[in-house]
Amino acid sequence: MNVVVAVDGGGSKTDAVVADAATGAELARRRGPGCSHHAVGIPRAVEVVDAVVTEALAAAGASAPDVVHAGCYLTAIDLDDEQSAMHAALSAHSWARRLVVDNDVFALLRAGTDAPDAAVVVCGTGINGAAIRADGAAARILALGQRSGDWGGASGIAEEVLWYAARAEDGRGEPTRLRDELLLWTGRASVRDVITDVHTGRLDVAAWWSRVPDVMRLAHEGDPAARALVERQGDEIGALAGSLLARLGLASAEVPVVLGGGIAASGDELLLTSTTAQLRTRAPHAHLVVCRRPPVDGALDLALAAVPR
Repeated sequence: MNVVVAVDGGGSKTDAVVADAATGAELARRRGPGCSHHAVGIPRAVEVVDAVVTEALAAAGASAPDVVHAGCYLTAIDLDDEQSAMHAALSAHSWARRLVVDNDVFALLRAGTDAPDAAVVVCGTGINGAAIRADGAAARILALGQRSGDWGGASGIAEEVLWYAARAEDGRGEPTRLRDELLLWTGRASVRDVITDVHTGRLDVAAWWSRVPDVMRLAHEGDPAARALVERQGDEIGALAGSLLARLGLASAEVPVVLGGGIAASGDELLLTSTTAQLRTRAPHAHLVVCRRPPVDGALDLALAAVPR
């Protein structure tokens, strides 16, 4: 048989699908742990991808010689050097003889739309985005955090919660329920204790990343600081999408903007209202599409499209 392999690899999970290359019929789907090379290094990231693909091939009744194309769309492939290094490392495995390696935002984009002109913003742990044009041109950001101009995602919001809480406790800022919420999250008696324990390594801000829904709840209950955070995140998503479209000359076009990730795809009304308002000023004819398909389905669409007919 001839099969394609599609991989969507993130920080918390790695999904692989094997499908018939001629018909597109899915033959097997498997999931493994996260494969961010920023977190575990390239050798370990490659081990994770190889293990998930090997398991999926076995479940499909296929083997490495049957693979006519493999598309691996992985988190943290932000620089050309990272792409080259991961491609070289994966190519050492027999199932990856015909291989594409790229950032996972492209799998999410294709999971959300088949439009030739489109943009995507993923906002979950962090924030990233891309835009494509029918002639093959693409626009990206470095997505390296604050140093590359990014703000938001659960990591950014968690840091801002601590900032608002600190200023509420010592009087530099306005009172906010974010202070009490932070003390509930940490079990500490004061924000001063929280700050001290973060500084000395006894607390990890990453432990609060899953608490963004609490911030959204407080925003809807009227807390000004929480509302400001949610609205700022929506503005940032809209600004990123609009800037990407403008770089490709698509600011005036009717194009979809795919939203993915736990925050962007949450459906939160405040967030989407801010995103829509910001996008309208930058790309007035663009429209939001909240992605409901798993990104690995988009990776599969890309893999099947790469097979010569």
